[in-house]
Amino acid sequence: MNDVLRERLKTVPNRPGCYIMRDSRGEIIYVGKAKNLRRRVLSYFRPGANHAPKVRSMVHTVADLEFMTVKNEAEALLTEASLIKRYKPHFNILMRDDKRYLALRADPAQEYPMFSTCRIVRDDGALYFGPFPSAPVVRAAKDFVEKHYGLRGCTCLAPDAEAKRHCMADRIRFCSAPCLGRISPEDYRARFDEACAFLKGDRPQVIGDLSDAMSAAAAESDFEKAARLRDMIAALKEMTKRHFVRKAPEMRREDARQGLAELADALGLAEPPRVIECVDISNLFGTHSVASLVVAVDGLPDRRYYRHFRIETVEGADDPRSMAEIVRRRYGPDSTLTAKSPRADLFICDGGITQLRTARAAFREIGVTDIPTVGLAERMEIIVTDDERGDIFLPRDSQGLFVATRLRDEAHRFAITYHRSLRERTIRESVLDEIPGIGAAKKIALLKRFRSTRGIAKAAVDEIAACAAVNETIAAQVKSACAAVGG
Repeated sequence: MNDVLRERLKTVPNRPGCYIMRDSRGEIIYVGKAKNLRRRVLSYFRPGANHAPKVRSMVHTVADLEFMTVKNEAEALLTEASLIKRYKPHFNILMRDDKRYLALRADPAQEYPMFSTCRIVRDDGALYFGPFPSAPVVRAAKDFVEKHYGLRGCTCLAPDAEAKRHCMADRIRFCSAPCLGRISPEDYRARFDEACAFLKGDRPQVIGDLSDAMSAAAAESDFEKAARLRDMIAALKEMTKRHFVRKAPEMRREDARQGLAELADALGLAEPPRVIECVDISNLFGTHSVASLVVAVDGLPDRRYYRHFRIETVEGADDPRSMAEIVRRRYGPDSTLTAKSPRADLFICDGGITQLRTARAAFREIGVTDIPTVGLAERMEIIVTDDERGDIFLPRDSQGLFVATRLRDEAHRFAITYHRSLRERTIRESVLDEIPGIGAAKKIALLKRFRSTRGIAKAAVDEIAACAAVNETIAAQVKSACAAVGG
């Protein structure tokens, strides 16, 4: 054990959270969680500990340790999963299958909405409750709302008498049986809305009624029923405490406000930065260089102000010069974004000291001297400055660090998505270059008229021929080639 690690172990707190182990190169090799960080972490380094071979190898590799505290064990589990998916540490073998936690889903657009479990939360207009680290809790909540509110659990989209032939739910699960017309769509909708209100935490009296029933069962010596109700109450309390839709944004806003205050204090700002911009550069072997600019307002991402850029003045992979170009295009005298986007109170470059210096030089070049600018080095999550403050290390459980890294990760995601779409578009459009008789001018005319290879594939052969001024034989080849690549 080296001196750094020995001193680090003295500071591990007796609180729930996550720990991050790094090797001598600074690479993350393992992420773990614990209800009590100190007890769990020290167990790895206890003299005479009989570890499995994999754990022994990991312990011998550890050169440094970090930890972050959270509010409870459930939050530690979620944080651990997020960190593992992000860094893919070598020793986290059991988490490499990228399992996702369970959530409840309901589509209010259905005539008779129902709840189902899922592992992916999509932006599809449905209601989601969760995800939650405990699958039994989610399934217990689903079972309860179906029985308590008489909601259907069948999988058919439109339940009818035919579906009823294969279902006994109205008899054994207290279903209101909309398939038999026993309840009107309006009354069923009212029950569904009540179930959603309960899952959002807005009907605490329901759990109160269950507690009364548990007490009554215990008084009658029906301890088996009382135990079932006890377990159900515990699960429902967990499900409705923090993993719901409506109140989650309120919690994020509270954390964001705290994070902005921490950032202002760490950076010496006069007040918390209401508007933060973050820029990320993306390229593949120097091709298709692009940048993303994402914005957080009051600490939360605001997609209204996101922008994509194709790098125009830089050849090859040169992130610092590309960063300078984006600064000039965002705040220069000829910028069209000045009137469309709020001015930043803090500008973050994704990268280290070199990107930061070129960005600050670009700001000085265009006469902008009142926007605080910092870098964010990804490897160690350090806030970088180029003045007397030096590098700024925020605690791993700091909300200020979370605000900055979440925005940086969003900028990275946004840039990668745009970069990927450009590459795929180039690949699809290159099919036109392989068709004899279709030169650059004809290719541009076709894409301008039909907007994409997919549009060309859907067009009639005579339309393609007229647009590109070619005969129908070549037009048919164009249509066939575009249909083959999609797009």
